[in-house]
Amino acid sequence: MKIVYAIIIISLFASCKNGVKETSKESNNEIEKTGMAVLDPQTNDTLIYPEEKHFKNIRQVTFGGDNAEAYWSFDDSKLIFQSNYKNWGVNCDQMFLMNADENFQEKQPPMISTGQGRTTCSYFLPDGEHIVYGSTHLKDENCPEVPLKKEGKYVWPVYDSFDIFVADLKGNITAQLTKEPGYDAEATVSPKGDKIVFTSMRSGDLELYTMDLDGKNVKQITNELGYDGGAFFSPDGSKLIFRASRPKTEEEIKEYKDLLAQGLVQPTEMELFICNDDGSELKQLTHLGNANWAPFFHPSGKKILFSSNFEAERGFPFNLYLIDLDGKNLERVTHGETFDAFPVFSNDGKKLAFSSNRNNGGGRDTNLFIAEWQD
Repeated sequence: MKIVYAIIIISLFASCKNGVKETSKESNNEIEKTGMAVLDPQTNDTLIYPEEKHFKNIRQVTFGGDNAEAYWSFDDSKLIFQSNYKNWGVNCDQMFLMNADENFQEKQPPMISTGQGRTTCSYFLPDGEHIVYGSTHLKDENCPEVPLKKEGKYVWPVYDSFDIFVADLKGNITAQLTKEPGYDAEATVSPKGDKIVFTSMRSGDLELYTMDLDGKNVKQITNELGYDGGAFFSPDGSKLIFRASRPKTEEEIKEYKDLLAQGLVQPTEMELFICNDDGSELKQLTHLGNANWAPFFHPSGKKILFSSNFEAERGFPFNLYLIDLDGKNLERVTHGETFDAFPVFSNDGKKLAFSSNRNNGGGRDTNLFIAEWQD
């Protein structure tokens, strides 16, 4: 579900140029010496902007379609991501596996979802041999319809056919973790390797829940009206960061409930919230306005990296920002004019995977990039 918003926003604007090769050490050193942008040697397009001081170097992984939510295995040797790239034989988001050093300019990664229905939000389990992900395939083998607007406003579908499954790295489903009626998806795994957090409609609203790796011991974490989703654990597993909408006025509440009854949410007003892994000490982290989402803990556990368009007047660009756990010291990390989102640190804290419209030939493609991170 998370990639849908990217596709909506991307459809409003264009970016740069096609085809990329890994930047050289010399060109990356140049950004520190002269303040010039690091350019792709083939397309002469920007890979690192002069202000992006946290990126020591960067390489492009995918080269077409919409690719997002790339999550690292516990040993950082592999990533799992979702893509709708038609050249790979899919019509909507499916899950693909890659080694951490690969790129797919001239080859296709192996698909390890069923190829049926629509999938979302995959994540590695601690054994490195299995993943969890959401899928609609039990209800319909075809891709579900994707509504982009409702009465002129952008919406996300929350399909009641989504359930959470476990699969091995050959694509064989080995378990079904959720069987409750309604939406169950957006599962991520604690770095401690003991819990899964996910979003569910089982209470009648979109709330966060945790469960054991086998789907047992389900506990509700949030209980306030509004969409709670996209949650991630802190590096020590003690906290959760997530995005949420909080309708307040009678008009906002009615609109939220009416859309939810149709299996839709409106993602244009979201803030970040943080709490302990049991839901205690819940507090709102950002008060920026517009859409603040895709949060992920910095390896130190003391900051959050997230995507936002709070500085935008027309809905874009989206850029990455860092913020302390007390909501202070906001710092802009990326400086593009289009779309940067879905940032995910490797477990060793040395690399960052994210999705971006940079270097896409002026089209609508959202590609994966991996940067070497420096604080």
